[in-house]
Amino acid sequence: MPTTNTTPNASTPAVDQHQLGLLREHRRKHRHKHPPKVTAAPEHFDLPPPTRGQRMADVVARTVGSWRFILIQSGLIVVWITGNVLTGSHAWDPYPFILLNLLLSFQAAYTAPAIMMSQNRQSELDRKHAESDYEVNVKAELEIELLHEKIDLLKDKELLLLTQAVKELSSQLAELRSQSEIPPHAAAHPHITT
Repeated sequence: MPTTNTTPNASTPAVDQHQLGLLREHRRKHRHKHPPKVTAAPEHFDLPPPTRGQRMADVVARTVGSWRFILIQSGLIVVWITGNVLTGSHAWDPYPFILLNLLLSFQAAYTAPAIMMSQNRQSELDRKHAESDYEVNVKAELEIELLHEKIDLLKDKELLLLTQAVKELSSQLAELRSQSEIPPHAAAHPHITT
């Protein structure tokens, strides 16, 4: 029985090898540019380390944006108003609490820019995260596309091999039939030997 030829088409692996080379080159560039890290620290995105002002802005934003701060500030405001109401004419900030309004305005005037600085820094980190995610998604898409093409190539090769095997078996079957054909007069009288 003849063996089937399993060597693939010469042009197909060249295209496949070229695509693999492009994918590997893309990986090398990406890994050289951004070495893989477990944590998504700002250093991963080639950003300069935060300055003292940026660190202070982050601390202010974390502090002001917490329930602890709201509860403490609310308690202090209640104590302030209660103390001024109970002292009567000797109040340090009588109604309508102009000094309290001034203090709260100062607080808002200084915390708002600090919060904006922290948000700007965070949005820059988020943008870098999004760019990194996009690069990972592009790489994954390339790899999936390459896998699909490889599977299609394997299916085509298997189909080609099966077609060749069917043709060879058909030709062998035809040869066997032509060799073992019994003459018509011998088939009519099987007991007669020639």
